Amino acid sequence: MCGTPRLRDSQMSLKKTAVVALGGNAITRAGEEDTIYRQFANTRKSLDGIVELIREGYNLVITHGNGPQVGNALLRCELARDKAPYLPLGVLVADTEGGMGYMIEQSLQNRLRAEGINRPVVTIITQMLCDEKDPATHNPTKFIGQFYNEQQAKEYSETRGWQMRTDADRGWRRVVPSPVPYRAVESETIKTLVEAGTIVIAAGGGGIPIYIDEKGNYEGIDAVIDKDLGSAVVASEIGAEILSILTPVSNVFINFGKPDQKALERVTLSEVKAHYGQGQFPAGSMGPKIRAAIRFLEGGGKLVTITSLENALTAICGKAGTRIVPD
Repeated sequence: MCGTPRLRDSQMSLKKTAVVALGGNAITRAGEEDTIYRQFANTRKSLDGIVELIREGYNLVITHGNGPQVGNALLRCELARDKAPYLPLGVLVADTEGGMGYMIEQSLQNRLRAEGINRPVVTIITQMLCDEKDPATHNPTKFIGQFYNEQQAKEYSETRGWQMRTDADRGWRRVVPSPVPYRAVESETIKTLVEAGTIVIAAGGGGIPIYIDEKGNYEGIDAVIDKDLGSAVVASEIGAEILSILTPVSNVFINFGKPDQKALERVTLSEVKAHYGQGQFPAGSMGPKIRAAIRFLEGGGKLVTITSLENALTAICGKAGTRIVPD
């Protein structure tokens, strides 16, 4: 696959399928003014590794986080509470799926056209089925939005009813429920398009959390889904061999920040599960990515890579990043 001759379009379905998960911070970056123009610029920069995979002929699904973006959308709703209809989290996730999907889709279309690569790109708004009885549905733990100081956190907790927690040593953030997804409603459509060579952008922000009510109807949940767990669900359901999680760092580490810190390179599922059980991967940083990796590999996946944006292809080729494989 890596460095092999590229196949003709008619042979595209024979190529491996990868789900590539972009973090929301790839588009909204810390320390930068968060304008839509900056988000477009960051989106274009984030595509280099993805384009390398496309050149190699991979069938691709691109997923993305939306933490900063949905947090900002929620803040706008709060500020406009008396002037515009209030929107629940599920609708805001759908809004950001569409808006961010548009940015990624258009940026990728322009890049592929400039490089003479003929591959269609489409965004699919994705609903994720969750268990309404999942305790996580009623227990806010997922950080969204921007950071606040302690005084602001107390004020917003009292005036807006927000639940606030400290996010590592970076400040206070709002937390909302985050149930575990088990199926993507649109997975068959995604699979059909991907097998035909279309690059699909799906499960933005983890997807829209929904449940099935007593009448068998879909209903929204006022929550968000972890984008890595959502990505693992999509990857498993479409039969992808590879889940590539792109982060601001080049590798997963054990004993992070300690004198004996060690970067993981090639590790087995059992080894990663042992590290996870020892508390090596905190819930607020690498934990969800490792949970997603475990879920994907236990569901039949062949490879998980966790690395930086620019190393998307080289990690899959075994030359960079952390590679997690079945036992």
